Amino acid sequence: MWSEACEMLARAERLHRQFFQLARPRRMPVWEPPVDVLETEQEALIFVALPGVDPDSAQIAIEDGTLMISGQRTIPPELRQALIHRLELPQGHFERRIVLPAGRYDSITRTALHGCLLLRLNKIN
Repeated sequence: MWSEACEMLARAERLHRQFFQLARPRRMPVWEPPVDVLETEQEALIFVALPGVDPDSAQIAIEDGTLMISGQRTIPPELRQALIHRLELPQGHFERRIVLPAGRYDSITRTALHGCLLLRLNKIN
């Protein structure tokens, strides 16, 4: 009986650690947005489907030839009190890693275009 109680306490402690581990600032992505990658002689173009996400709020970085895009999509305030019949657009933390076309890039320009985040990566020749 004593050993069962100790095992239950150990299990509760593991669950407690696991629960608070999820609350760390570094969150696992909930979803990955779809992307299109195109290339011209001057630049790489990446279209990321992010309806409802402010393009300036997305974090963008290039590391070892991979573009990393992450951020958060939340339910708009207008919908927080609404009765939801269908909710198909993903919510929460997103992250997407994209292997870039070979080459070197010196700048990233971001713009919003029809619900997409358009990233233009200028090539260095």
